[in-house]
Amino acid sequence: MTITFSVAATQTFLTMLNGLANVLKKAEANALERKIDPSVFLNSRLAPDMFPLVRQVQISTDSAKGVVHRLAGRDIPKMEDNETTFAELQARIAKTIDMVKAIPASELDGQEAREIIMKRPSGDVTFNGQDYLLIHGLPNFLFHVVTAYNILRHNGVPIGKEQYFGRA
Repeated sequence: MTITFSVAATQTFLTMLNGLANVLKKAEANALERKIDPSVFLNSRLAPDMFPLVRQVQISTDSAKGVVHRLAGRDIPKMEDNETTFAELQARIAKTIDMVKAIPASELDGQEAREIIMKRPSGDVTFNGQDYLLIHGLPNFLFHVVTAYNILRHNGVPIGKEQYFGRA
């Protein structure tokens, strides 16, 4: 069996967004159990020049919805970046999952050669669809998901690889 472009473009996002929701759920429970104000976790970062947990989740969700919408040739839905609670982050993840699922496979399959232009302050970067997904989109998404996970681990939340993948 061969893998389709639509499967490559959606299954990682869906699996890892569910995993991200899972680790956030564990983090919220851990904060309550340890009597830690949840904002401590939400505003934590790994280094002073890195984004805090809230922003890592926002970027992760922006990346997932942005990749599939760009590949499908659709406008990317906007989301406000105003989440301040675990519940609001969970709602954002759920909304993103719905957005990813809403793109039919027929709009993704065959888009390997689609020209994708990323507007950057330093200048435009052009990819074909396959390189955009495999070299930019998925790695960027996974970077921010794993950074969110690592922020929580750094703060003593008892999560592991099983939770990261949404299996526990």
